[in-house]
Amino acid sequence: MNKEIFERTLVLIPARMASTRLPGKPLADIGGAPMIVQVARRAAEAAVGRIIVAVDHADIFDAVTSAGFEAVMTRVDHQSGSDRIFEALQAADPQGRAETVINVQGDLPTIEAETIRAALRPLATPEVDIATLTVEIRDEDDKLNPNIVKVVGSPLSDSRLKALYFTRATAPYGKGPLYHHIGLYAYRRRALERFVSLGPSALEKRESLEQLRALEAGMRIDVEIVDSVPLGVDTPADLEKARHIVSARTL
Repeated sequence: MNKEIFERTLVLIPARMASTRLPGKPLADIGGAPMIVQVARRAAEAAVGRIIVAVDHADIFDAVTSAGFEAVMTRVDHQSGSDRIFEALQAADPQGRAETVINVQGDLPTIEAETIRAALRPLATPEVDIATLTVEIRDEDDKLNPNIVKVVGSPLSDSRLKALYFTRATAPYGKGPLYHHIGLYAYRRRALERFVSLGPSALEKRESLEQLRALEAGMRIDVEIVDSVPLGVDTPADLEKARHIVSARTL
């Protein structure tokens, strides 16, 4: 990556201690390191910019900094990860040097470096405000699963869509591929600033999908198509899967 672009990019990783299904999730051991440290390592492997972990608990802060990464303490009462990363952005870069922000979720300890890099590609188009990722759905059951968010988009190329809508329903209707949204975002700084200044929108509240706020406000989201969905750790079973993957990579 171009050095100038690297220096203008921040990778922000939100990590919060509270988790109903997996208490203390950021500190769960995976391959001899806390999960949040493994996520930071994956971001470092992507080599796309300075890495900041946005934390809400001293134990997470200590784990991150002990591993050699930067951490910023944020409030515990944020309603969303985007609000947390915006607070961290203001604290870590008050001069506004960073022009691009990549939001990598703190529960993706096995994400591939190339997947993180892919999120930046749509921002090469100046009109794009926010970039994100998707994978074509192959499993028929997944097409009907409301927990799998679908991207409805207009094809721009074989590897990119212009997002028109995000939904938990099975859409669009008719023959053709359906796409599983991956919740990793790259924002232009001004787009993130505008996004967090907006109140929750009507469709956002109806679908419980924050990204609809941006579309309803007229912001452009382009979606890069990648090959696989990274494992998100939400349950003890997910944690065991992540441990096996990390263990296999280190053999």
